[in-house]
Amino acid sequence: MPATTTFQPILPPTLTPAEDAALRALATPLLSDNMDRLVGATGLNKYHRQGMLVGTALTVRSRPGDNLGMYQALALMQQGHVIVVDAGGDLNNAICGDLMRAYAVSRGCAGFVVDGAIRDVASFANGDFPCYARGVVHRGPYKSGPAFLNLPVSIGGQVVRPGDIVVGDEDGLVFIAPDRLADTIAAAQAKLRAEQAIMAEIEGGAERQSWLHGLLGQMGIQV
Repeated sequence: MPATTTFQPILPPTLTPAEDAALRALATPLLSDNMDRLVGATGLNKYHRQGMLVGTALTVRSRPGDNLGMYQALALMQQGHVIVVDAGGDLNNAICGDLMRAYAVSRGCAGFVVDGAIRDVASFANGDFPCYARGVVHRGPYKSGPAFLNLPVSIGGQVVRPGDIVVGDEDGLVFIAPDRLADTIAAAQAKLRAEQAIMAEIEGGAERQSWLHGLLGQMGIQV
């Protein structure tokens, strides 16, 4: 491995099939609402056609505009990893495009999260390989490093560690620490059931929301 790369050699574990299925049944707002409404990247856009992003983070910190580390991560990854790249939010040079997307698909990569720019955007927009990035530019990348692999990075204002669980949908991105995954899933499932009950009341023509009536009562407000 080139001297320009710093690498933590223990790759993060991937999700179990049950964990993957549970997360795919939950929208990101259900997850973030049960994590103090503070967890998740901001400022990144979805570029693929449809489908959720679910997997575990294999992280890269690169020099702005350089994709050497991203290629190295793809060579090292295991199926189910999400390549999460801290490129400093730089939009001057794209660090991935159609060739890297095709390579990632062939490797079983779960998706890209790039705090930087991409190009060949039509290849992402016309397919279902999950990709989130800060922006798009036609100028291509450098390949000289340095890069730091499998170490903590900053994505859209949030610290992401190797092995954090990544969930993305139309509403954005959430990152979950592995030791909080089970509790977060359970809480999100409970919130989903509660919201389904509220929707049933609305569709049934209820004039008053039972949850609001109860909350105002607890606050001592006459209803």
